[in-house]
Amino acid sequence: MVGIPSAHAGAAILLAIVMFYGFASGRAKVEIISLMVIGVIALGLYFFPLPGTAPGDGLALAFGGFGHHALITICALMIMGRGLVVTGALDPAARALTMLWRINTQLGLIVTLVIALFMSMMINDTPVLVLMLPILVQLAGKGGLPASKTLMPVNAAILIGGMATTIGTSTNLLVVSIATDLGMQPIGIFHYTSLVLIAAVVALPYLWLVMPHLLPDNSRSSGPVQRRYCTTLRLNGDGATFGKASEQLAAMLPAEVKLELPFAGLVGTGTRLNLSGPHEALEEAARKLGASMAPAWLIARLRQEAEAAKQDLVQIEMTIAPDSRLIGLTLQTAGLEDIAVLGVHQARRPFHETRPAHAEAPLREGDVLLVLATVSSAQGFAQRDGLLILEGGREMPRSGKAALALAIMAGSVGLASIGLLPIAISALGGAVLMLATGCVKFERVGRALSAQVIVLVAASIALGKLVLVTGAAEWLGQLLALGLQYLPAAGVLAAIMLFVTVLTNFASNATAAAVGTPIAFSMAKTLGLPAEPLVLAVLFGCNLCYATPVAYQTNMMIMSEGDYAFRDYVRTGLPLVGLMIVTLSTLLVLRYGL
Repeated sequence: MVGIPSAHAGAAILLAIVMFYGFASGRAKVEIISLMVIGVIALGLYFFPLPGTAPGDGLALAFGGFGHHALITICALMIMGRGLVVTGALDPAARALTMLWRINTQLGLIVTLVIALFMSMMINDTPVLVLMLPILVQLAGKGGLPASKTLMPVNAAILIGGMATTIGTSTNLLVVSIATDLGMQPIGIFHYTSLVLIAAVVALPYLWLVMPHLLPDNSRSSGPVQRRYCTTLRLNGDGATFGKASEQLAAMLPAEVKLELPFAGLVGTGTRLNLSGPHEALEEAARKLGASMAPAWLIARLRQEAEAAKQDLVQIEMTIAPDSRLIGLTLQTAGLEDIAVLGVHQARRPFHETRPAHAEAPLREGDVLLVLATVSSAQGFAQRDGLLILEGGREMPRSGKAALALAIMAGSVGLASIGLLPIAISALGGAVLMLATGCVKFERVGRALSAQVIVLVAASIALGKLVLVTGAAEWLGQLLALGLQYLPAAGVLAAIMLFVTVLTNFASNATAAAVGTPIAFSMAKTLGLPAEPLVLAVLFGCNLCYATPVAYQTNMMIMSEGDYAFRDYVRTGLPLVGLMIVTLSTLLVLRYGL
């Protein structure tokens, strides 16, 4: 018979319920709710300390999450993930995927699912989706599968991959850290990876063949038309292009790129090629031909100046205003400084157009320039010469450091995976190396760190400790054990996984981890079961966040691009949740001989 919980345990349970409701309702920001929870714990334990403790002990419990090794590890992994993105280390994989999709959409989808799954095992889920999202949207616009039929399966594959290692998501680290604090043996990075990979093999056919058919075709019949830029490629005259005629070069260009002015003779040093096409296609053409969209010496100078000014180069679209001094001038006669113009989108007049369609034609009002510069230089150019900066801007990758960023990430993960160093130390060392080598600039480190994740993890650690030390976890564990004691081991694991999954899909996976882990630990003692499979059931349940858009931030990121409704998540997510719970609970029983 389970008795009545103590006043402190009841307050801890009530605070957890209020926190869940706050996250599920969405009436306040996650970081505000998290800070309020920390404040309530601090004030509550200061004025009503636990038996045998001083008021100051409560402050240490409330604020201890900010110095916890799990949070340090999460922040370090964020910095290393940022290093891979800003150096363009993942771009070759993105380009290979694009080529594969053009060959066959079904083959492209299954390969994308597998690559996304394996990438998210080592890199946080959000950067992987950030890489995949524009690729899938662009392919949909070029005749591939509609984005609404591919984004949700790819997102689910990313979430499954993130579950496969202890560093795949911050939630995994949180569960493992809490369990270790409770006395369980530390879990290695790939300790349970084989279980998740087997479950992934079971889930992949559903993601590949079934889920796209359950999703609507939300393609927009009339989306925004891509701008076509005129550009001049500077060929080096060596390698694959040397000695070729214009007709041969035209055959090497992407389908979206047009050769505007064929040249006479053969390619040699200094040959210039006038092309037009979408921005991404022109960049692909430049890579194929080993050419540049601006003078190489100018790009090198801009990079040196940006490094000296501790700024990043960005590509920005700027439109020529009616009072601009550039009207009537060409790029050669305009006397431009501190910037490089990569291309010109001409504002064409269908019935009165006399300009040739190339980048060296006179500029007119309404033309859009694709500019490479630092943000400050671009702003000065706009004010000085009468241009308007259009919304957005793409940061140029520091590609010279891509191999170094990959080596740092591989070294950090490798040292932890073979047990030479704890993940907290190897991740922190990797983050320091990313900063020291310039892969991530120290003044831009704020872009790598998420304040929301930091305060959420700190609050979850504090709440998890509160649930434990007040006896709330023991009381809830006994209560759940009372109802589960007659179930077989597989049923117990499935029930715990389902309980945590419900919390995850309607609140926060970090909070579900913080509350679920000590409860599972207590249940293991009550039922006489080993703690590790029950803790892994909590970890898996925290990652089964497919059924609602609020369950995880990547679910929200795909919502607008795929034009999804809430019912789309429920219709496709619930079968996947059921499939994963049955598969993973069965695998846990077989693995631990329960």
